[in-house]
Amino acid sequence: MRRILGAAAGFAALGLAAGPAMADEGMWTFDNFPMARVNAAYGVSIDQAWLDKVRAASVRIPGCSASVVSGQGLVMTNYHCLESCAGSLSTAQNDYFATGFLTATREEEKRCVGMWAEVLQSIEDVSGRLDAASGDRTGAERVQAQTAEIARIETEGCEGQAGMRCQVIAFYGGGQYKLYRYRRYDDVRLVFAPEFGTGFFGGDPDNFNFPRYNLDVGFLRLYDGDRAAVTPEHLVWNPAAPTAGEPIFLPGNPGSTQRQLTQSQLTFIRDIQIPFDQSLRSELRGKYYQFGDASPEARRMIVDRLNSLENTIKVYDGRFRALANPDFFGRKAEQEADLRARVAAAPELARQTGDAWGEIDRAYAAYADLYPEYVFLAAQAGAGSALFNQARTIVRAAMERPKPAAERLSGYDDAALARARAALAGQTPIEPQMERLLLIHWFSKAREKLTVDSEGSRLLLGRDSPEVRATALVEGTRLADPAERLRLFDGGLEAVQASDDPMIKLALAIDPAARAIARRLAQEVTGPTGAAQARLAQARFAVYGDSQYPDATFSLRLSYGQVKGWTERGREIPPFTTFAGLYDRDTGQAPFDLPDSWGRARDTIDMGAVFDFSGTNDVIGGASGSPTLNARGEVIGIVFDGNIHSLGGAFGYDPVLNRSVHVAASGIQEALLKVYGRRALVDELNGR
Repeated sequence: MRRILGAAAGFAALGLAAGPAMADEGMWTFDNFPMARVNAAYGVSIDQAWLDKVRAASVRIPGCSASVVSGQGLVMTNYHCLESCAGSLSTAQNDYFATGFLTATREEEKRCVGMWAEVLQSIEDVSGRLDAASGDRTGAERVQAQTAEIARIETEGCEGQAGMRCQVIAFYGGGQYKLYRYRRYDDVRLVFAPEFGTGFFGGDPDNFNFPRYNLDVGFLRLYDGDRAAVTPEHLVWNPAAPTAGEPIFLPGNPGSTQRQLTQSQLTFIRDIQIPFDQSLRSELRGKYYQFGDASPEARRMIVDRLNSLENTIKVYDGRFRALANPDFFGRKAEQEADLRARVAAAPELARQTGDAWGEIDRAYAAYADLYPEYVFLAAQAGAGSALFNQARTIVRAAMERPKPAAERLSGYDDAALARARAALAGQTPIEPQMERLLLIHWFSKAREKLTVDSEGSRLLLGRDSPEVRATALVEGTRLADPAERLRLFDGGLEAVQASDDPMIKLALAIDPAARAIARRLAQEVTGPTGAAQARLAQARFAVYGDSQYPDATFSLRLSYGQVKGWTERGREIPPFTTFAGLYDRDTGQAPFDLPDSWGRARDTIDMGAVFDFSGTNDVIGGASGSPTLNARGEVIGIVFDGNIHSLGGAFGYDPVLNRSVHVAASGIQEALLKVYGRRALVDELNGR
């Protein structure tokens, strides 16, 4: 999600149950949703037909969730999920951050470069195939065998089906594998986005807090063959205000949780991973601020990146504080101790589980040593540079394409290569100044963390300084031209190796080292951990059954809860905000300054209309944009955040304090009509 907070207060109340999920906890898969429990707890009638209808209208987009809300391919998501699209479409003459993106006709809808949308069609358990492929293999051999089998399953699952994408997803730490088949749309166009000052009203001070006053909503449209997609399976819009205690449901794609990790894995995250990554993020934030101060145009270029980075820093600060809290960490230790004791008490289960915890301990001790090199040469190579990412895609595609599908790197199957080519063909906005900033950051931090004399530093810099190296790369590359990108991509390995483009040469130079560190990671960390986690997953099944939900994996889930506030330090936090509160919060100074459009509409707005609200649903990043549904499956809002306490939700759920934060459909419709005059859009939402 875009926003959340981490507070020590309240961790003593955490459910964090080792056994079945409690209260409104859980991000449940659609094929294992606890219908009976939810129906009994809330007096609702969720059935398979309800689940199927909701699944068919739920959408996954890059980094976020969304939903189909009309029969003409209209998709609702958060403003912050399409903010980068609005930014890429903006120019010095048309700044959509300042004015919003407003359309009156289909012809005015503009394609979002790099945006895609996927709708889940089916789920198939393929655990048996992965188990058979893995056998007794360990380390890198296990990873390679699983990667090859996954490639085969994904290829077979979507073979000959245009517009489909297949993905094998691991659940329960590798205890289950399932094939998810998606209908994929690669032509996605922007329909409506409010001004930045509206979508992110309150800025970083309000981020992961409540009360909130954000119109964090926007609309896209799916296109099929250059025409608006026909989408009969869509959700129904209901602009009635939500009520306190009303049951609500969130179908979405939460990104990642680590609620089943062992003590050594959590310790690694707390003591190694988060501090290392936060130091890089914090320095980059300073460079962004310095860059943005140069001019209004520089500020426009940086605004989306800066907001995303600040959000990430805040998220991981909250996660760190959760793991650093003794009460919280102690409860996680109690969970592990409970499972260990139950396993030890069952001799056959203990034999099957073996030394799983010890294997993970040793793997993560190795991970601590490998992590810096893995970050700079593999996981975060390029530091977000679009030019370097394009170069790496071209180089690796050239190397992987001649191989049999089962032997390729993950993400380089034929379907993925076709998508990569389409992305390279797009008119991706390239900002040379930003590219130089990102490359300098990458080079300078790599030299600092890996040391000047390391192989990694020599590969990246040679004898140049970060500034000289970055300038030469940005000024010398021709990859900003889509035609040149396609020439190299289509030319294959011969064209790539013959190229004198400095960015291509850099990607070629570091690729062997990047592959080597990835192989070491597979051999020493990923492989052993995967095998051990699979046995721990089976142990959890044996002890607790399927009453547990799997960790989030950016795959479709359904969470349930109710509209509800909370009590903190003796103060009641009501679940609703209104337009009156929004105008009262407007100071005229950033980040609490409403755009002029809201000032002009003030006398027409229903000040008592519900704007934002909070609920008990279990959420995490990636769930942003999930529609908020009532018991009838109607859209009554959209989730865009969690409160400060939900930041620890990566590792556990607190039923007392964790809250999701939503924009009400009542507030969305009021703003669309009274502030933006989007009558046609409102009519489409209401099926008129």
